[in-house]
This record gives sequence, C-alpha cells and structure tokens, in this order.
Amino acid sequence: MSGNPPFENRVATLSTRPDPQDLAVVVAKAGRARRGSFAGSAISAVAAAAVLCLLGSATPANATTAQPTAAAANTRHPVKFGTVEVDGLNIAYREAGDPASPKLVLLHGFPSSSHQYRDLIAALADRFHVIAPDYQGFGDSDAPDPAKYAYTFDGISRTIDKFLAAKGFDHYGLFAQDYGGPVRFRIVGRHPEALDWLIVQNTNAYEEGFTAAWDGLRGALWKTRSPETEKPLEGFLTRDAIKSFYLHGAAAPELVSPDNWDHDFGYMSRPNSVRINLDLFYDYRNNVALYPQWQNFLRERQPKTLIIWGQDDVFFTRAGGEAYLRDVPAAEIHRLPAGHFAVEGNVDTVAGLMKAFYDDKVAATR
Repeated sequence: MSGNPPFENRVATLSTRPDPQDLAVVVAKAGRARRGSFAGSAISAVAAAAVLCLLGSATPANATTAQPTAAAANTRHPVKFGTVEVDGLNIAYREAGDPASPKLVLLHGFPSSSHQYRDLIAALADRFHVIAPDYQGFGDSDAPDPAKYAYTFDGISRTIDKFLAAKGFDHYGLFAQDYGGPVRFRIVGRHPEALDWLIVQNTNAYEEGFTAAWDGLRGALWKTRSPETEKPLEGFLTRDAIKSFYLHGAAAPELVSPDNWDHDFGYMSRPNSVRINLDLFYDYRNNVALYPQWQNFLRERQPKTLIIWGQDDVFFTRAGGEAYLRDVPAAEIHRLPAGHFAVEGNVDTVAGLMKAFYDDKVAATR
C-alpha cells in the first residue's frame, strides 16, 4: 500500500515466523574448521552468539503490501547475456526489454550476482529496458588476483559507472539490494542528473540498520584487521551459511530455489574468492563513514523512492528500512514477510509494485 502512517507507527509486526536456519552454528563450525587460535575461537564464539541471539529473538512481521500482481510469462523480451570491457576487465551482464523503454538498473548484493535477478528481469522486461551487471569478482565478470587488484566499493562503483555509460544508460531507475546500495550512492553522487527513481530493497544507509550479525566486523575486523579477526568471518562464505541467507525469514521457503546458494557457492569456491570477500568485508567500514553524506543526498534531492523491505533480514533491521522515511518522507514503503533476498518467492509482487510506482509516481510527473 502506498500510504505511510506516522513514523513512530511504521514498524510492522509479524504474525507468523518461519523456522530460521541456524546461522550461528553454521558460522561457528565453519570458523573452527579453519583456525586453531584461541583468539579466533573467541571471536567466532562472539559472532555466533550474536547471530544466534538475533535469530532466536527476531519477531516476524505482517506484510502491509498490495496484493501480488502476477507477472505474465514474457516471451517477447528474452533475457540476453553479454560482457563489456571496462578498464581491461570483462564485466558480465543480463539484459532484457525494449531499448526504447524506460531504463532500469539492478545492482546485486552479497554473496550473489545478477543471477539473483534472473526472474525479476523477465517479469519487468515488458515495461522497462532492464540491465543487471556482475561486479568484478562476482558472477561471470573477471576476478583479478586481489594481491594485484584492490577490491573496494569505490572501485566497483567506478567500474559499473563506466559500464552503464558504455551501454548507453544515461537516465535510469536504480534498484539496489545489500552491496548494491553503496555502489548506487557513489554513482548517483557523481551523476545525480542521471537518476530517475530509486528502489531500495534491504540495503543499509543508517546506523540503526545493522543487526548483531555484523558484530564480528564492527567489533573486531574494522578495529583491527588480522588473521585472527578475519578467520571467523570465513564462516559466512560457506555453502550452509549462504543457504541460510536465502531461507531465513522466507515466508514460503519452498519457493526459494536451491539454485541460489549452489550458484553463489560455486563462485565462492573459485581461487581468491574468499580473499576478495574478506577485502570487501573490511572495506565496508568506509561505506558507514559515508552514511551522513548519503542521507544528505536523499534530503536534498528527494528522489522518487520505493522501499521494499524484507522484515526478517538476518543482516539489516526493520528500523533500517523505516529510517529512509526520515530523509524521504514521501517515499512509498512496502513491508514484505521475507528475509534478505525479498524478491525470492515474491517476484510477481515486487514487479507489480515497481510497475505501479513507476506509472503513478515517475511517468505521470515527467
């Protein structure tokens, strides 16, 4: 629904709660298997306890959304695959829709790639010209050796910025989930005139948005980077952990394809993938330092904003989604009974919300 109640009343409560995956056990076991130091064990125990507390205490939420709009099978706009060379790197992408249609960019999160949007792209292609790139080090894009190449969110944003220019995307809507948020804010900060509208899906820009799952980063790695603070975090890169990211909070876990975690872990098993992800875990601290700047961007620019927030996300709190309303009071928010990857199991709902918002709030004012 499009109406927004008073801010203090906007946090929804769940009436039912799916059984969460025991991420704490997964992370702790994986961490212990990869280290022997007492310090590493202690840090892992703290991280595992924090996540266990989070999973055990989270209360599920009611969705306050419009009824799902079925996305008809789209045979007129097949999804195409390709690569574009940017600064010597091959950046892979998925693309669909009529190039004359409004342009829409989908920016993926951790630990996935454009694969997470495979169904959403098809559902949107009858209305938009959609493109979803893989960042360097993710999916089918090149993954240079991190010993010779610096993996940072700033570097990823500059690569994707050049990628969009090469593909002729000079005006667009931006859908971002998780890591996509820090990439997006950097791009629109450099080119605010290119932004037509924002879609926010469980990507953080506020201190209150962090759950206890971040304690191993905020309380250890970001303070002192060392083998002892890195090793426990490798537990987040295992197949079982990745699986739990998709299933935790999903109202209908039977609708979430195992292809997701099998696909993501397949790429995570490549040489250097663990190091690439640890580098980005550490660099994420620089995103937090930019939160005031990004909040100011929202306050000053007041972009047309659609918020679609999974209410039982293991990484980002409900309050993190509500916080956007402080800076963009006219934003439209929909709270889904879902987790970190809210599109999974809700693709028709999400596509319907996006099309309706664009027609009512974006196209109608152009």
